[in-house]
Amino acid sequence: MREQSQPIVIRNGRVIDPSQGFDAIADVVVIGSAVVSIESPGTTELSDGWTEFNAKGKIVAPGFIDLHTHLRTPGQEWKEDPKTASDAAVRGGFTTICAMPNTYPAQDNASVVDALLQRCASEADVRVRLIGAITKAREGHELAPMHELADAGVIGFSDDGDPVMSAHLMRQALAYSSDLDLPVINHAEDRGLVSEWDMNEGPVATHLGLKGIPNSAESMMIARDIVLARMTNGRLHIPHVSTAESVEIIRRAKSDSINVTAEVTPHHLALTQEWVYGEYGEVPNTLTPNAYATNAKMAPPLRAEADRQALIDGLSDGTIDTIGTDHAPHADTDKICTFTEAANGIIGLETALALTVGIAGIGIETVIERFTVGPSAILNDATIGTLRPGMPADITIIDPNAEWQVTSATLGSKSRNTPLLDANVKPRVDATFVNGTKIWDANENGAADA
Repeated sequence: MREQSQPIVIRNGRVIDPSQGFDAIADVVVIGSAVVSIESPGTTELSDGWTEFNAKGKIVAPGFIDLHTHLRTPGQEWKEDPKTASDAAVRGGFTTICAMPNTYPAQDNASVVDALLQRCASEADVRVRLIGAITKAREGHELAPMHELADAGVIGFSDDGDPVMSAHLMRQALAYSSDLDLPVINHAEDRGLVSEWDMNEGPVATHLGLKGIPNSAESMMIARDIVLARMTNGRLHIPHVSTAESVEIIRRAKSDSINVTAEVTPHHLALTQEWVYGEYGEVPNTLTPNAYATNAKMAPPLRAEADRQALIDGLSDGTIDTIGTDHAPHADTDKICTFTEAANGIIGLETALALTVGIAGIGIETVIERFTVGPSAILNDATIGTLRPGMPADITIIDPNAEWQVTSATLGSKSRNTPLLDANVKPRVDATFVNGTKIWDANENGAADA
């Protein structure tokens, strides 16, 4: 990370800090790397060497936390690396990202974790936390050394896009998670039901002649894992929930006091299976050359409108604890191909607010809460996702009315695989501070309004 900045007062913004239940026009005072206080507007006078950031008309929030980032390092640095992932993160307002273990080699032992943590510390401007593998090489045959990984500093365990199909192994992993107090994050897909698929099972898949996967492939795996979590009293975190059935299963589990948390992605909150037509969600009368839009291919797939609405309801009532971007960079060659051949995943750090607030229409207060205290609670880390005095000055400043265009020039990631490419979206992250240092400023760094 960069060196700490000079003292700064962020003035006249609407400060929203869910960790303190605070929502008012105020000034935020930062000295060194820490928040000193939140004051009434104009209370703090500038001293020599101090600077001022005018946040009038903007929202000042704690730095966002992403529990689900693909760093692509080590092994696929042509898609992303710690520096470019960090650049993408600050453009989206994220100051802490948690990197999934689908790397080469996998993050399944302390030496790989140690080396990557050192690299991130020297290259990234944001905080990077690592998620260890559940099984060795993520192959699903033998548990990784979970205690060793915990001692190395991982914040959870996942085989990411490869579900742990063995109930026996998953039971063991959850038993260890209870002892370690770290979550197990299992990709919810029962491949015994459908082994190969292209997109959501439904009318769009039928129209396009693509193989579909039913909602039940996700909900069956979630139901199994919840039963195992009840049996072991383990910590289960369910990533990228995408179906109405899954939301209801999780809701019932929480009512039964099972130790389960859940996340949803911005794209599943905002987009539906119709985006595969390539017309920004519109259904064309006849197929256009934009159809079979590979930038709308992901796992789990984009679902139906009823599922999207159920996800928003689950986010609103607390069934879903957090929003995770599932930022998944891919090279052009992974997407410029047939739909069946295309890799799953889209980039998501830069466009998280555009999808959740701008397109899905979710209230900014809810989104900030699910990007701050939601993930910080899962991480058991009260020092991030907050503007409490004495805590690290990780701060995101949002212009709710600024529109910007998603282009290669405005993206920090090495990759461009987003269905929003060339679209005009809002709101915009105007500035991001990490440890009191301004890392991103949209006006200074050339991200002009659309």
